Amino acid sequence: MSEATLQVFIDGVINYFQHTSDKDVKVGSPYLAENHRPAAFDFTGIIGVSGPYKGTVYFTAPKALLTHLLLAIGEKDTSMENILDLVGEVSNTISGNARSEFGQEFMISVPVVVEGAPSVIHLPKELRSYVIPVYWKAYSAAVVICLEH
Repeated sequence: MSEATLQVFIDGVINYFQHTSDKDVKVGSPYLAENHRPAAFDFTGIIGVSGPYKGTVYFTAPKALLTHLLLAIGEKDTSMENILDLVGEVSNTISGNARSEFGQEFMISVPVVVEGAPSVIHLPKELRSYVIPVYWKAYSAAVVICLEH
């Protein structure tokens, strides 16, 4: 995956957090990870990708980050339903930004949201994923990209 492609997803993360009351998000250096055990926190929003790129993009975060993120976007209801909606919204927004960059052929699915270790992330074992660490407030999260081109 090219540096320019990774930058599209990094920019998507930064752009999402610009809509919060605490815009100070940091993005760590992307690194390659094996697909045998996908990186995950408490909640994960998974987007399937098809077209010229095929694979998966997902955003994963701990519950505490998502709770504080809801408050930072002005939502006082931090119920489980809203936390699940939020993790899906973040992953959808990041993938949607990529679609606007890569064109209409970059097809994205509706997010699948899971709590706990995601057993539904089926990443090709012959590929490796790029993990983009995300740091916001005192929390860590990640965007994981596993795409073939």
